[in-house]
Amino acid sequence: MSVAKRDYYEVLGVERGCDEQALKAAYRKLALQYHPDRNPGDRSAEEKFKEAAEAYSILSDPQKRAAYDRFGHQGISSSAGGAGFDGFPDLGDILSDVFGFSDMFGGGTRQRRNRAQRGDDLRYDLEISFEDSMRGLTADIQVPRLEECGRCHGKGAEPEDGLTTCPTCRGRGEVIYQQAFLSVRRTCTQCGGRGQIIRRPCKECKGEGYLRRERKLKVNIPAGVDNGTQLRLSHEGQPGVNGGPPGDLFVVLKVAEHPVFERHENDLHCTVPVNVAQAALGASVDLLTFDGLQTVKIPEGAQPGTRVKLKGLGVPHVHGGGRGDLYVHVDVRVPTKLTREQRKLFEQLRELLPTENEPSEKGIFDKVKDYFM
Repeated sequence: MSVAKRDYYEVLGVERGCDEQALKAAYRKLALQYHPDRNPGDRSAEEKFKEAAEAYSILSDPQKRAAYDRFGHQGISSSAGGAGFDGFPDLGDILSDVFGFSDMFGGGTRQRRNRAQRGDDLRYDLEISFEDSMRGLTADIQVPRLEECGRCHGKGAEPEDGLTTCPTCRGRGEVIYQQAFLSVRRTCTQCGGRGQIIRRPCKECKGEGYLRRERKLKVNIPAGVDNGTQLRLSHEGQPGVNGGPPGDLFVVLKVAEHPVFERHENDLHCTVPVNVAQAALGASVDLLTFDGLQTVKIPEGAQPGTRVKLKGLGVPHVHGGGRGDLYVHVDVRVPTKLTREQRKLFEQLRELLPTENEPSEKGIFDKVKDYFM
């Protein structure tokens, strides 16, 4: 007496009109729940796992699903052949996150350890002066890194007879284990997936495949770079593995502070001290900038913190397209020690200036101007 098969939609617990994403989610849940590795010796769980796998293999195939929807179990082959290993769908993408196999189930995509891999990136810290960051420069650097051994070309073995076929995997780089009704492929632990083991290490690199060298490079640093700017030198990092491309080298800049100028984005700021008379009457002050000697005109009546803008004398835009501005901040210095003559003049000025909030026809700086003129 044969037992009638359950409806595939009922097995997966989904509606007949569900989409592919819902099918996959339902199957993933059942596969993880009833997988034999999670239920060792449980025949009931193994049967439910097989039942869910068969249902998913049919409903995930558009043509088989259409035939099943129209004719039921009679509309499809009694076996779920063609749906992956031993009649089951490809389980690699569904179960690898739980069981940790990178090489699973024949028919799935295997990633062997001997595939080409990109080399690691390197970082090099370079300190430059503030002046160099404003003007740009070409710097020579010495970068320590690994380089492929010229004798063994990165294999780590003597060129003629240094390598031999791995006896465990017989050169395949993987071994096959039988688990329940599934065949599981795993990377060979003896050769690390390379399929070969070193019999005679390379005399040059002592079996490592790479040599430590210092490479001299030129770095073009554009004007306008800031502290923390990263410059990438493509393919100047660590060498790739198994023929893979090398990584990149990132030169990270540290810009030294300047004793006079301070940078805020692309603008420069500095402070110029003036005395009380210069602030009251106005003055012209010479300032040495990165563009040579500039004359800064302090306006009459300048207050502490007054700012004078010199347009276009700031930091160059690193990608071109102009420069920032230079802002000169006025610092009014009040003298702490006076000569006898200076004290006499300030005492006379005090008599002419209003006290506290006393109203006056002329402003304070007008009176200072009149006094000193």
